[in-house]
Amino acid sequence: MKTEIIFDCAIVGGGLAGLTLAIQLAEKNHKVILFEKEQYPFHKVCGEYISLESRDFLERLGLPIHQMNLPVIKKLIVSSPDGTELNEMLPLGGFGISRYKIDNDLKNIALQAGVTIFENCKVSEIIFADENFHIETGSGKFKSRVCCGSFGKRSNLDIKWNRSFIRKADNKLNNFIAVKYHIQTSFPADSIALHNFKNGYCGMSKIEDDKYCLCYLTNAANLKNSGNQIEEMEKNILCKNPYLENIFKNSKKLYAHPLAISQISFQQKTQVEDHILMIGDAAGMITPLCGNGMSMAMHGSKIAAGYIDEFLEGNISRNQMELSYTRQWKKTFEKRLRTGRMIQRFFGKIWVTNLFVRMMKLFPSLTRRLIKQTHGESF
Repeated sequence: MKTEIIFDCAIVGGGLAGLTLAIQLAEKNHKVILFEKEQYPFHKVCGEYISLESRDFLERLGLPIHQMNLPVIKKLIVSSPDGTELNEMLPLGGFGISRYKIDNDLKNIALQAGVTIFENCKVSEIIFADENFHIETGSGKFKSRVCCGSFGKRSNLDIKWNRSFIRKADNKLNNFIAVKYHIQTSFPADSIALHNFKNGYCGMSKIEDDKYCLCYLTNAANLKNSGNQIEEMEKNILCKNPYLENIFKNSKKLYAHPLAISQISFQQKTQVEDHILMIGDAAGMITPLCGNGMSMAMHGSKIAAGYIDEFLEGNISRNQMELSYTRQWKKTFEKRLRTGRMIQRFFGKIWVTNLFVRMMKLFPSLTRRLIKQTHGESF
């Protein structure tokens, strides 16, 4: 009779948090299975700027950042809807790399480490019973001792579980849409731009192969008021900012249609749902204007990996694992998230954003302090 395989950890979602968690656990000789609904490599809606706080971590996992000739980003350019420009040095800085490349590279490292990966595989149900997780997917049923949710900003499981942020009424911290392009343009490789417009902002920075990532966030009302046409919204709303008008007129889009996602929320989330540890954006999402969501996702995976390993080795109970992970996650990220939500509220009405950017320009020490409060230390 064939013995059923029980994995040590099952990870639902193969983004940065899920992949880096899988690698760390596999390196500790745990049996890990990861489910990803897409096929690598693939593009994701993402700003594609990674804070340097995560560089050493990625190097330790086997990704040779220092050999990849990636653009190092040290300067921040901010423009208000009326064209006021702010220039500031980034105290830590970052580097640019597409999710198309980094996710695929990490997938290959995970496979080499012994992780079982199912691509094109959607998870439909997770049930915790008899101290194991029973996972139903498009590729069959699986069982694991630990389960982690790394399924991004909003998933079918979030809706099925009716998580708290799903139940929130529309407000200034939810119901956003995001749109992303890869473009060719003329812009300093060492800079990241944040151009504001009515009820939104657009980030731009260089990635690999002389390409640039252009990604913007706005509320759903802007798209609705543009007849649900992205090009109309860009023409009539984004291009009111002269910097964005110049970018859209003088840049070459590298794929025919933009990537877009909707119903993005920056509301508080729980880090554990029915014994499932949430990591990455599933645990809590910082506003994109803060620029280090990817580093936070990977740092969160490191925190989770430590407690999961302790549980699997029999050193702590499941309850201790869950409580310790939640406490450490909040201790590490809650202040950043709170600052990000506060800053987000200043980017909405045109006059408020114009005033906020002018104030930041007048008080550079305040600007540097806000930037520092949304970034962490090397982990």
